[in-house]
Amino acid sequence: MKANQPLRVNVLTIFPELIQAAFTQSILKRAIEKRLFSPQVINIRDYSVDRHHTVDDKPYGGGSGMVMKVEPIYKALAPLKRAKKIGKTYLLAPSGKRFNQAMAREFADTRCFTLICGRYEGVDERVYEKLCDDEISIGDFVLSGGEPAAVVIVDAVTRLIPGVLGDDQSAELDSFSDGLLDYPHFTRPAVFRRWRIPDELISGDHKKVAQWRRKQQLLRTLERRSDLLENAPLNEHDRAILAELSQSRQIKPLRRSRRI
Repeated sequence: MKANQPLRVNVLTIFPELIQAAFTQSILKRAIEKRLFSPQVINIRDYSVDRHHTVDDKPYGGGSGMVMKVEPIYKALAPLKRAKKIGKTYLLAPSGKRFNQAMAREFADTRCFTLICGRYEGVDERVYEKLCDDEISIGDFVLSGGEPAAVVIVDAVTRLIPGVLGDDQSAELDSFSDGLLDYPHFTRPAVFRRWRIPDELISGDHKKVAQWRRKQQLLRTLERRSDLLENAPLNEHDRAILAELSQSRQIKPLRRSRRI
């Protein structure tokens, strides 16, 4: 993304209030105020072709539920295309690619992208085939619509824009940023109900703190999301720690990992 160029995100929905509410709070609000993030929420109903603002219809071939129509979505996208303010377009659907931190970084580096929120039983397949670059999902579960998924994606992407967070390093240290889960965090008091924080964190030794945090990252990832270790950029020291942790906790050692 160009310097001083705000990230533009277009969100097409039939419930604009659900999206707009998220933009009035916390990090997203501050990003807008700093002119680092420029969202546009588009009500698909405004582009319906009948006086009842109909955006859905019964599916061809029969079956339960209703299907979102292609025509209102096509018409809603048209002004964005003419103004060249559309970027890549993504349909939010359970069948889409799983959204992750790598995708969030990719989106943050673009100048513009567009999200289409599905609803009802589904969206006319021609929307995906003719109007979208891809489909995105935030998990293997079904929501009432794509609006919550859109907010999740926009939040994950916006926090990666330089200047949005109070400390840009915060985003660099988030879980998944280096392929691993984040290390545990503690704050004052050092002792609460006889629950002490690790001695390394109050040792004043920055090297010990860094070593403790890295070991905890590896341990937490091994115990909770061992699948991430398959593609994490691990060095020889990391793999030695993992072997030790696996042996001491009777966890099967990692078969393979990418070296750096």
